[in-house]
Amino acid sequence: MNRPILSVTAVSKRYRDRWVLRDASLTISAGERVALLGESGAGKSTLLNLIAGLEPPDQGTIVAAGCAIGAADPDAAAAFRREQLGFVFQAFHLLPHLDLVQNVAVPLLLNACPADEARERSAAMLARLGLGDRGASLPRELSGGEQQRVALARALVHRPVLVLADEPTGNLDPATAERALALIAEQVQLTGAALLMATHSEHAAAIADTRYRIVAGAIVPA
Repeated sequence: MNRPILSVTAVSKRYRDRWVLRDASLTISAGERVALLGESGAGKSTLLNLIAGLEPPDQGTIVAAGCAIGAADPDAAAAFRREQLGFVFQAFHLLPHLDLVQNVAVPLLLNACPADEARERSAAMLARLGLGDRGASLPRELSGGEQQRVALARALVHRPVLVLADEPTGNLDPATAERALALIAEQVQLTGAALLMATHSEHAAAIADTRYRIVAGAIVPA
């Protein structure tokens, strides 16, 4: 059996008087693709943010790629996010003053990849998502769907061991969504990464080996 890349144990998160997650537990192994289904507001994005260490859980533990999220020292947590995590944000979070190749290259440069190699790998990843001729464009010159593809390229380019994807096909047309999902599945298979994809799309969830759903704050089989 493959080693676990992500272990979420009895995690709870409350906003004011509402429990968004309650005793939520989940384990994902290397190479496993998991889809997390649920309606808007069910807690999917919250769980991904907790795993990434962007906010702390109120209860429970999260261990990702050997790093105790929330309990690790700030340097260890930052190293985990920089070296081992790929996150496709629903809101893209592209850097507006950088062109597309530069945006995608950010994780590589943060991990001391030589600049020429970083540009080459970034341009190649953009090409695989149909943006090979747009590398010099700025994010503001792109549609929402094109920006989402750039965010996906940036999340995968450094070959992370854990990929978190928050509605990765939400702004894509059907043909581009197919290409994006195929790339995610391929990268997970090639690198042995673990994938946790939050989505409301049954079609997107079809690339997963395992499906879960958030119901009343708990993670249950879908």
